[in-house]
Amino acid sequence: MVGTILQESAREISETKIIDVPAAQAVDFQQTIPRSLVHRAAVSEVFVTDLNILGPGRFEVGAQWPRRHGFFGPRTPAFHDPMLYAETVRQAVLLIAHRAYGIPLSHSFLSDHKEYSVEETGLATSGRPVDVVLRVSAHEVEYRGKNIGGMRLDFDCFRDGRRIGTASERWRCVSSAIYRRVRGDHFAATPFQAAVLPGVSPASVGRDRAEDVLVAATPTDGTWALRFDPDHAVLFDHPVDHVPGMVLLEGARQAALLAIGDPYALPARADFRFDKYVEFDSECVLVVEADKPGPGRTRTVRVDVRQKGATAASGTLGMRLS
Repeated sequence: MVGTILQESAREISETKIIDVPAAQAVDFQQTIPRSLVHRAAVSEVFVTDLNILGPGRFEVGAQWPRRHGFFGPRTPAFHDPMLYAETVRQAVLLIAHRAYGIPLSHSFLSDHKEYSVEETGLATSGRPVDVVLRVSAHEVEYRGKNIGGMRLDFDCFRDGRRIGTASERWRCVSSAIYRRVRGDHFAATPFQAAVLPGVSPASVGRDRAEDVLVAATPTDGTWALRFDPDHAVLFDHPVDHVPGMVLLEGARQAALLAIGDPYALPARADFRFDKYVEFDSECVLVVEADKPGPGRTRTVRVDVRQKGATAASGTLGMRLS
């Protein structure tokens, strides 16, 4: 992960420590969990509703996808946005970390790797909110002294009792003091330090609003610059000192749409590594390479996120053609 300081004192432990194991019960969808547990400022941006601890390293998380969302879609009338699933997984990770493992809310979380796959039929809209259940297992738990330093969480996503997707996230967490040391002069950075760049046409990336466009044209074929509205109510819902992973994923998705020329293709699969922080004060580019069109309806697109000549993140998207 980013910086050697984050590796200090980390060792793999075969067992996990769970705060409590209550009696098993069905997850509840009546209300969302407190927003602080998923690092959100707006209640409207919370999708997870409940957590059941089934045993050491085993959990169920309830979540509800709204009929419509101002940013996450649905991207087409027929299907929810797969990025809504990715955001649900991100929130489930934080919920489990704080509520099951007792990691303080003041800690900073860092993602090494994000991966998901979701069926197109599982994303179908139905004219009402969609309840999903995430079954989660913890692996490769690391400790920093007596405190948890990170783990990998694997997910199976169920809708109406049928598995519609999988996901995996490898993450680490550090105290505020260590994070301040790691970030140094960038600790107080804000999105408003980023250069203002003209975005591509919203329609070319399946969007209606200019503020939702995350890519700008460059003179180089297959390369787009990352751009964003620093006051975006969803992408920058709370203060951050570097470009969030979900912003990089959305930027990669939009660059992939341009590469394949299909603004309504769905990113049904994603597999991304995050190696460096992406800073606000330097240009960040997305270098895209799409496979050649074949007989199927899915095209694989590789995206390298580069800043200051180095790869900060990289991965592939499986784009389901519209």
